Amino acid sequence: MQESPVSGKSGGALMEGRPGLLTLTSLGLLLSVGSGTVSAHWAYVSNEKDDTVSVIDTETNEVIKTIEVGERPRGVTLSHDYTRLFICASDSDTVQVMNLSDDSIMFELPSGEDPEQFALHPDNRHLYIANEDDAIATVVDIETRQVVSQIDVGVEPEGMAVSHDGKYAIVTSETSNMAHWIDTATQTIIANTLVDQRPRDAEFTPDDKELWVSSEIGGTVSVIDTESREIKQKISFEIPGVTRDQIQPVGMEITDDGSTAFIALGPSNHVAVVDRESLEVTDYILVGRRVWHMALTPEQDKLYTTNGVSGDVTMIDVASRKAVKTIKVGRYPWGVTILPKDSIPQ
Repeated sequence: MQESPVSGKSGGALMEGRPGLLTLTSLGLLLSVGSGTVSAHWAYVSNEKDDTVSVIDTETNEVIKTIEVGERPRGVTLSHDYTRLFICASDSDTVQVMNLSDDSIMFELPSGEDPEQFALHPDNRHLYIANEDDAIATVVDIETRQVVSQIDVGVEPEGMAVSHDGKYAIVTSETSNMAHWIDTATQTIIANTLVDQRPRDAEFTPDDKELWVSSEIGGTVSVIDTESREIKQKISFEIPGVTRDQIQPVGMEITDDGSTAFIALGPSNHVAVVDRESLEVTDYILVGRRVWHMALTPEQDKLYTTNGVSGDVTMIDVASRKAVKTIKVGRYPWGVTILPKDSIPQ
């Protein structure tokens, strides 16, 4: 496999799982938050083999703290009011809810077995969770901490998405090769779309007119019309010097204006840049080894990728389409989400 050409400092000040114990470096950063001088966001990265979450300051691109969480953390997402972080602790069979003001685990949600990815409904209350081992999707009411519904889906569900209008939840089943459409009003499956082998991630475009589904082994991204639930087009990838079997689409990010999509291509160690209008690949960006997932900053100027095998995060400058910085985190970083600067705890 190719190595990333970019380099940078290893992670900065760490808490090493001991909330409240800060080095001078991290203390200085936190004091600057309190004084209102911080101009950075915080990226939360799950490290599935360390059972930790690394927090990166996106201004300095340094790790400012590391927080111990449940076993094998994978999916991470923020509440819509940015006060809580949800963590899929896959081997703990739970979703942990972290209070971002002090990094404490407030409570755990009944998630079903082996939660991997999830998506939060626009109502900020209902969490849709993919349970790989049980072939179900679990819907949890966060306020009551109760399971609302468990929906039978295909074998090995992985990806999860909820449309921006809240009408649909999508589950991708890796072995069944399907995207399952759930009506969130009735919590029932209303349609299934067959895609290529081993679908991993699902993302709605900002206007909800399309659903994009990545197929890891199939090597494609299916662009699906939301109204008909039929595939409009499949996007394929070809990287000079990289064998076809290494090009494995997994995580995806679509810009807020809907113009551009970024596709993580797994062991190819590249991210593809796709023009949404033409559905053509316009660029490939070399990152770390075994790129999994990504997150854009609110300004859409930086893209952060989690690179599992190399144990780091790559920061990409969106305008230049260049990998600018490598940030060392824990072992096997998997998920990433970004807390806007205005919501960083004071």
